[in-house]
Amino acid sequence: MRKTSAGSAESGSIAARDDAPFIEAAWLYYHDGLNQNDIASRMQISRASVVNYLSEARKRGWVRVYLNNDVFLGHHLSDELCKAYGLQDALVVPDDQTGVSSEVARVTRAAADWLPRLLEPGDQLGVSWGETVYQLAQQMTRNPIEALTVVQLVGSRPAAPGFAAEACTTLLAQKLDGHCINLHVPLLLSTKSVRDMLCEEPVVAEQLAALAACNKTLFACGTCVEGAHVVKTGLIDPKRLKQYTAKGAVGVICGRLIDAEGNPVVADTEERMIGVTLEQIRNKDTGLLVAAGHGRAVSARAAIKGGYVTHLATSSSIARELLQAV
Repeated sequence: MRKTSAGSAESGSIAARDDAPFIEAAWLYYHDGLNQNDIASRMQISRASVVNYLSEARKRGWVRVYLNNDVFLGHHLSDELCKAYGLQDALVVPDDQTGVSSEVARVTRAAADWLPRLLEPGDQLGVSWGETVYQLAQQMTRNPIEALTVVQLVGSRPAAPGFAAEACTTLLAQKLDGHCINLHVPLLLSTKSVRDMLCEEPVVAEQLAALAACNKTLFACGTCVEGAHVVKTGLIDPKRLKQYTAKGAVGVICGRLIDAEGNPVVADTEERMIGVTLEQIRNKDTGLLVAAGHGRAVSARAAIKGGYVTHLATSSSIARELLQAV
């Protein structure tokens, strides 16, 4: 292996260096099992540089640490969830005590490793939008699925950078080497007549037909609390959302409200929306719900009760909340 001199290793930015030091450090650490001090001695650099090299190797996707999903699928909470709610499978990862964002990252990473195992050649995967789905797509490594089609389930809507529906779908299609079908229309139109006219356009009608034909779905179920995704994106006004929660709304799937049993709570925006309907995503071959973060147990339970979910990826705390609610 090529050695790096102390001077060249310690000077300049990481971006300016060639790839050899990163590769050597990663090989020594992950393959040969050397600790960071041993690597520093072998490469004649500081331990801090070793840490930087290993971190950069992982950021670039050259190194990925996998945990066998079968361990989490065999968790006692997983078994209990499947029995209690009639799920085909549930992946339960340990809680992260450092914060909600870390917990979401854990769950989405585990789900990213799991999703390719749930897909088969020729599948049509419908994908929703939002931060949870986008994080999953970001953390997924390239895993080609033959003849896979990835379909955007909802029209476009302004969202935080990267969280838009088309971004989620496109990124997942790239990682899975699938044919991507984006829904090139707004999610919410100004009037029902404009919405109806747009849906009749041949290219839009073709995209909507692909959407309806999906046999598998990937989604998160949003909440109806203050600061919910549907409010942040301007899909539903905060005052109107309070009125819908008074009528029983507890969750949001692809922009559409559901009650505690998973039944629709029809908002006045429904007739102006372009996207998958609740009926179209119920009872699929596979419906993977990714539930992570504070307050997600209530909406997750509603989605499961409504028949939208066959597979669940979540944290142990949410799993316990779901079991307590049975």
